[in-house]
Amino acid sequence: MDMKKMMKQAQMMQKNLDAAQAEIAEMETTAESGGGMVKATVNGTNELVSLEINKDVVDPEDVEMLQDMVVAAVNEAIRSMSAISQQKLGAVTGGMNIPGLM
Repeated sequence: MDMKKMMKQAQMMQKNLDAAQAEIAEMETTAESGGGMVKATVNGTNELVSLEINKDVVDPEDVEMLQDMVVAAVNEAIRSMSAISQQKLGAVTGGMNIPGLM
């Protein structure tokens, strides 16, 4: 195999990978729980950037339910962003599993 050709392909893949990672970092996804009563938005670096809680779900007598809905919405938003990231990066790497990438 031609070593120069292989190096050029690796450099191109790295460039595409960097572009995909930059694109992912700018993305956001939102998930809901409690029928839309709680909404969590996570960005491409898995940071919680927004949390909306409908005032009708705030019940001082049932704080546990609200806590559960917040956890559910945040976890679903993180799972969704992870799936989007894997899909985008998988398209660049051709499905190769590269350690430390995801």
